Amino acid sequence: MNNEIKARLRSFVFAGKGIVHVIRTQGNARIHAAATVAVILAGFLCSVSLTEWCLLLVSIGMVWTAEIFNTALERLVDLVSPEYHLLAKYAKDCAAGAVLAASLSSLLIAAIIFLPKVHFLLNTLPH
Repeated sequence: MNNEIKARLRSFVFAGKGIVHVIRTQGNARIHAAATVAVILAGFLCSVSLTEWCLLLVSIGMVWTAEIFNTALERLVDLVSPEYHLLAKYAKDCAAGAVLAASLSSLLIAAIIFLPKVHFLLNTLPH
């Protein structure tokens, strides 16, 4: 195996270590992990369409991307500004806001996809 291929493979290992770090150290990432599993299971149980799967997967990816960037930014801010600084606080707050925005939009997408399916299921149950 040549050095270029080894370097590419190592970059995937480093990326994986970054994701593991986020999951191990961030409580919200563990909530995102549980939500990811729940949405995927619900998708199978509700037989979502291909388009719905795409929307759900993009939403999941968006939340994870925001959470990973948020953690990276928090670590970087802590490194360059170990003491309290108002601008460091704003940077962290903005990054956390990005995670919240991604999470809320993903929640709305999930609601748009799953609520009609749940409503239909509830209405087809014998009374």
